[in-house]
Amino acid sequence: MTSTLAAPTTAIDLRPIAPRERHALVFARFDALQPGQTMELLNDHDPQPLRVHFEDRAFRQYDWRYVETGPASWRVRIGKKGASAASDDGDACCSGGACCG
Repeated sequence: MTSTLAAPTTAIDLRPIAPRERHALVFARFDALQPGQTMELLNDHDPQPLRVHFEDRAFRQYDWRYVETGPASWRVRIGKKGASAASDDGDACCSGGACCG
């Protein structure tokens, strides 16, 4: 299956970065992306723990596609979804508009 995500806006080689600094760096770069933009990560192992962190921190706000799956290197393309993809609530009002007069 081919990836439907656009070419990456930025690329991050995580291999030379201290493990304790990786997630913070990735999320700083993700937060800087505009909806529709992507970034690509290069790592020496499957970044599955990062994906779990994305599920917790950015639920339904991102796309995740493996570009390369080891064994020596892993590449993942992460796309930022638009604001409407993060919420399926329709009307933002608590009662569908009834409280707004």
